[in-house]
Amino acid sequence: MLRERTTPNISEFLRYLAAHPEVENALPPLVELSRELGVGVAALREQLEVARALGLVEVKPRTGMRRKPYNFAPAVLKSLDYAIALNKDHFIAFADLRQHVEIAYWREAVKLLAPEDHNTLQKLVARAWEKLRGSPIEIPHPEHRELHLTIYQRLNNPFVTGLLQSYWDAYETVGLNFFTDYNYLTEVWNYHQQMVDAICANDVEAGYKALSEHTDLIHQLISSSQ
Repeated sequence: MLRERTTPNISEFLRYLAAHPEVENALPPLVELSRELGVGVAALREQLEVARALGLVEVKPRTGMRRKPYNFAPAVLKSLDYAIALNKDHFIAFADLRQHVEIAYWREAVKLLAPEDHNTLQKLVARAWEKLRGSPIEIPHPEHRELHLTIYQRLNNPFVTGLLQSYWDAYETVGLNFFTDYNYLTEVWNYHQQMVDAICANDVEAGYKALSEHTDLIHQLISSSQ
């Protein structure tokens, strides 16, 4: 069991954010915080910039600062973007992690979905087919991203959600959202159709099978795009 009171290895500013939920509306000015926390304004400003980079604080001219709801994705994406800049193969490794996460959480996630989620998924699949069968053909990347994120949204796990959001942002960073192999796109949306049909029929295992087979396609996609 976690201790009720912990002393995390974080800055004075982040510790203040964590201890004061009311600052989701507004943070005091830095000068006032500096006096309260016993930290110099310059040091506090540096801590604020770190918090902004992590997506924990919003700063707007004339409206001030506020604490944002916790989101794991910005911290992951900062590191992931750097990793990809070092070596694009790091995206392959991260894609593999994403596949394992989706497969591991599939059964739990789909059982939590509500009827309105089923409706959303069906609309996304229908819209994707309209794009693929249209003239001119369009790449249904927004539908692809939203479909996967919708399936896992009700887990109420910010770390799963943040990791998956980071994957899709990185997917766009490496340009895979512009990949135009029609056979690949058709195949992947056939699997999406199977997944959504299974979800709507409450057939968790059929959907799991389609997901497992469909995730292998990302490696084919990456190989053919290099």
